Amino acid sequence: MSTRRQDDGESREKGAAVPVGELTYSEASAELDEIVAAFEQGDLDVDELVGRLERATAIVDELDRRLRRTKSQVEDLMPRLEAALAADGREEPRQPAQAASTDDETPGLF
Repeated sequence: MSTRRQDDGESREKGAAVPVGELTYSEASAELDEIVAAFEQGDLDVDELVGRLERATAIVDELDRRLRRTKSQVEDLMPRLEAALAADGREEPRQPAQAASTDDETPGLF
């Protein structure tokens, strides 16, 4: 996992591209939103187009990697949590997962 600077980006130079792996999830998501908005508004100069598209692709890849890693970690930890709760006598019966509605086009977290 990358080490983050404690200043939360305050000392980062304006306009300097921070490596995608050093961005927090929120920072990367916000930057991706800015790039998408610039594409939608047609605010990109032809000279910037490829560079911004490459940056957006790198951000999407990094966010996807982080989500997959987090999902795997949650899946690994859930049995331990359930076992600890059962041993402590506090486990409640698990509710069956409900199928996603076909009307909902928004993908779930997992």
